[in-house]
Amino acid sequence: MSETAPAYVEQTAAGDWRVAGTRVSLDSVVHAYWQGRLPEAIVADFPDLTLEQVHGAIAFCLRHRADIDQYLADQDHCWRQFQQESAARHGPLLQRVRSAAGQPGAAP
Repeated sequence: MSETAPAYVEQTAAGDWRVAGTRVSLDSVVHAYWQGRLPEAIVADFPDLTLEQVHGAIAFCLRHRADIDQYLADQDHCWRQFQQESAARHGPLLQRVRSAAGQPGAAP
């Protein structure tokens, strides 16, 4: 048996990680797994994935744990920064919309 192991994960030109051959982010698979989702449930959540791809992506993360942990921390930082910038830029508009709709968190 001289079969070469397939690559289950690939990095995009922008530096993001994806399940190879799909648009499913590695982040999505990892976070679902860490939340206790079984690989079969992850496949149900992401029908473009096979069970083999999910197990392969998880194995890749376990093998490259430090690098993936750093990547996920960087992604979390970028997301929090985006949220802060968005709130600063669009906060007054959101407050007016919420106020007009009578939603909680709206300014009186």
